[in-house]
Amino acid sequence: MAGPTLNAEVFESLRRYNTPTISNAIELFNVRPRNVGFLPHTIRSLLPEIGPIVGFAVTSQTRALPPGPDEPRGERLGEYFRYVAAAPGPKIAVGEDLDDPAGLGAQFGEVTATIHQKLGCVGHITSGCPRDLDEVGALGFALFGLNPCVSHAYVRLVDFGKPVQIAGVTIAPGDLLHADKHGVCIVPIEVAPKLAEACAEVERLERPLLEICRGTEFDLEEYIRRRIGDQGRLGE
Repeated sequence: MAGPTLNAEVFESLRRYNTPTISNAIELFNVRPRNVGFLPHTIRSLLPEIGPIVGFAVTSQTRALPPGPDEPRGERLGEYFRYVAAAPGPKIAVGEDLDDPAGLGAQFGEVTATIHQKLGCVGHITSGCPRDLDEVGALGFALFGLNPCVSHAYVRLVDFGKPVQIAGVTIAPGDLLHADKHGVCIVPIEVAPKLAEACAEVERLERPLLEICRGTEFDLEEYIRRRIGDQGRLGE
């Protein structure tokens, strides 16, 4: 994985901020267009009570439709677990559901979440549907997907360790992700060491606007002046 090495302090500092603040702070670096770098609202937090998570993507692809007669059965599952174990942490398991439509069967439930947590993962993001929300929530393990589902059907591993498509967005192994109840953001690795400082700058820019609105003597013209003045740096 190219880019700077991130220590525990960087991860801890990024967990202090919600994902919208992270997204706004990335804009200050002008490293990508503002309309890319995050998953659409169709991929939602299914355990919103769990706070922000930050980690490097470990990827997989699965199917849950009935397998064909000549399809290999489970031979690569051990390889996949070894891949997850060897990847740098903290980690977020990112799974592409190859079924069309996605979501027939869950790749992640209580058992799969538990082994992934043991291997250093803090959450799971899927283009499909996980299950066992109560049990997984009790682990403090975050889940993101379309919706919960009931069955695992014929779910099986197809491939792993390659770029995956989640709701039209490519996530590659080793991508740095930040996610919370608002959704999922891909963090450019090169800005990560300075991102918490940029989050503080976002809050500094927002604070005067909030103070004007909350003050006892509201001044609309002052609000407009400040809002327009900060428009280039403060997107919303």
